[in-house]
Amino acid sequence: MSADIYYQGAGTPVIIYIHSGALIFGTREWLPNEQIEYFNNNGFSVVNIDYRLAPETNFELIIEDIRDAIHWVRTGAIQWYDFDINKIAVMGGSAGGYLSLLTGTMDYKPNVIISFYGYGDILGSWYTQPSEYYCKKPIVDREHALNKIGNSEITNGKWDRFDYYVYCRQQGRWIQEVLKIDPKSDANKIKHYNPVDNITEGYPPTLLLHGTQDTDVPYEQSVIMYEKLKDMGINCKLITIDGADHVFDHNFKDQQVQVAFSELLEFLEVHLLK
Repeated sequence: MSADIYYQGAGTPVIIYIHSGALIFGTREWLPNEQIEYFNNNGFSVVNIDYRLAPETNFELIIEDIRDAIHWVRTGAIQWYDFDINKIAVMGGSAGGYLSLLTGTMDYKPNVIISFYGYGDILGSWYTQPSEYYCKKPIVDREHALNKIGNSEITNGKWDRFDYYVYCRQQGRWIQEVLKIDPKSDANKIKHYNPVDNITEGYPPTLLLHGTQDTDVPYEQSVIMYEKLKDMGINCKLITIDGADHVFDHNFKDQQVQVAFSELLEFLEVHLLK
């Protein structure tokens, strides 16, 4: 596992960023420089991580990578960086948002969670059934999909692996392919990795940001997580981006996005910097 460290000085709060890609593709290089500069300019150090990808790596080992990253920032990074290890936020988009939400169920919890168009319910029909949106695209057969993946562990998933993801979505087989678990016969095992089913009183303050026209992860995924957090008495907020699709935050200069990042900063100031 590798990381880029954008250090802003002694005692600075830390944002650990987890990239998107359905746990199948993607790289830490996807975090836009505009966002890194925005957080740096507002006094945050950023730790931008890679992690091992599925299906070559067992899902539980991917979770272990995320746990190890938080643990390293808390205990190992002090050799080189004197972050404020009592002020750690975990942030991610899409699958990175899912992994961020999952950190709230771990032993090493962050102080704050920020989820951009993430998902709290991997057992929902949106992921376990064929996707209407992806089924409108050219059908990817299994042989072609499997040709896009390999046999050895990787942490940098190239875009051609997206075809394997499309196959998973068209067949409603993401859980079987990535988690290697049957959602029908082993739903209880999957619930262990389902953030919405594992919210406790100690869950960190959480900010969810989602576009209403998201074609990849339904907007309702953040609504469901928000309602459950609210019911459990967790400090939480849902920022709705009207008309926005997936990865809306990469359109950084858009007025709605600028307002959303201002609200994100306010959330961090209240729940992380207090």
